[in-house]
Amino acid sequence: MSNGDEGWAAPNQQHPPARQLEDGVRGMLLDTYEDGGELVLCHGYCELGRTPLADVLGQIRDFLEASPGELVAIIFQDAISPEQTLGALASAGLDELLITPPADGVAWPTLGELVAADTRLLVTRESGGEGPAVYRSFWDLGWDTPYSFRSEEEFSCAPNRGDPSHDLFLLNHWLSTPLPSRRAAERVNTAEVLGARARACTDAAGRPPTLLAVDFHDTGALFEVVDELNDAAVAGFAPPDATPPRSP
Repeated sequence: MSNGDEGWAAPNQQHPPARQLEDGVRGMLLDTYEDGGELVLCHGYCELGRTPLADVLGQIRDFLEASPGELVAIIFQDAISPEQTLGALASAGLDELLITPPADGVAWPTLGELVAADTRLLVTRESGGEGPAVYRSFWDLGWDTPYSFRSEEEFSCAPNRGDPSHDLFLLNHWLSTPLPSRRAAERVNTAEVLGARARACTDAAGRPPTLLAVDFHDTGALFEVVDELNDAAVAGFAPPDATPPRSP
């Protein structure tokens, strides 16, 4: 949500969430706070930038309604209660679209099954502890890599938060020098750097990341790398005796 178009200080993105969705982003890291009695999105300090939570949830609703085959995942860095979050989702008309994660040990539905059921929004939170089944802690479902790097040489695929045995895998890929910058994104969002790290972390984890998080999504080769990961994942589902298609 921290973006240059709307005047945030030291933004992580150039464009706001509505534009990100249009461009192809399907996973968002959003920070929720209560500021002056209003539920808002801020990045630590609301004086440096803020937007009403209801506005962004409305943009996500509009996108999902206009795009019936698409899914969106949100990880909330939550400084508000689960009840406040779920109330805001209901007020935005998103409650009926929410995905209920499966119980531990139960397989997730396929993407096609989720689309058919019209449950196409996954919301999780960074805080731990018990909570509603539809709004679980991400760390009960997934894990991530470290996220504080000063140079590309420091990039690591080591587990950070959560358990690598969990199904969802968040790959954090940006530089903190100490503030986000487009120049840093231009260096590390390339096909060579981002692609190589995504492949290395896929090999290390034994599966590709579910979410690939970057600063300045419009810089570099993010979608090229995502397409490569998805193509490789689809190819991995081919029957072992399948005959490869011949070149035209």
